[in-house]
Amino acid sequence: MSDSSRLQSLLLDEALIHYESGREAYRLSKGVGKLEFVRSQELLNRYLPLPPAVIFDVGGGSGIYACWLAQQGYEVHIIDALPLHIEQAHRASQAQPDRPLASAAVGDARQLDRADTSVDIVLLMGPLYHLIERSDRIAALRETHRILKSGGLVFAVGISRFASSLDGLFLGHLDDPEFVAIVQQDLAVGQHRNPSNHPAYFTTAFFHHPEELKAEVEEAGLSCERMLAIEGSGWLLQNFEEHWGELSRRERLLQSIRWLETEPSTLGMSAHIMAIAKKAAF
Repeated sequence: MSDSSRLQSLLLDEALIHYESGREAYRLSKGVGKLEFVRSQELLNRYLPLPPAVIFDVGGGSGIYACWLAQQGYEVHIIDALPLHIEQAHRASQAQPDRPLASAAVGDARQLDRADTSVDIVLLMGPLYHLIERSDRIAALRETHRILKSGGLVFAVGISRFASSLDGLFLGHLDDPEFVAIVQQDLAVGQHRNPSNHPAYFTTAFFHHPEELKAEVEEAGLSCERMLAIEGSGWLLQNFEEHWGELSRRERLLQSIRWLETEPSTLGMSAHIMAIAKKAAF
């Protein structure tokens, strides 16, 4: 098997179909994706060290976060399992010649082509829900630990175990018995499947319970400093565009999410959960 084929095999056929449409390049600029993007930027800005620092964006998709961070003066390297995403990241980097990405390559989150203790920050904004086996997620987190400098940070994101049930309730998908079966499996074991490849039902993934995400991070030898809701309950607003389109209402929405972002009893209501962890300083 070629390196390219081996890396693409990280994503099952359904996930490849899902992402080869190129949708990841614009997902965060539409609908509640805008909330995910702005909140992720806010949390990164809050906890990242000042530039210049070396950031390794693992599973960074089309480079949306990587290019934004490069614009701020960070040295940003990105890998992704899908060649299309790396092509998109290259194009985005070329569009900002004064602040390009330091590198962009196809890569495997479980086996990083990077020296020990060589980066300040690792972003895991996608791999932990596309690595559906726990052993693979732990392997990716241990690789993160290996390449981080002493005191370095990882920003690890998971999809909430409860995302499909909440999404189904608010969007009416629970009227579909097929989606009900998907939700029941998600809640029972966290293994999300979309056997008919329905475009609204996402793709093969693993959905974390918040405590499970924290436990996996810590099993890899990292110290979990924060568990944060990214969208909070804001992604469930039926009139989201009205709130987002008016600046004062948008700020009230964001403020309400901040108030509850660390509350354990509501953490799972967020579609995405971010664990911020540190490699112990020696």
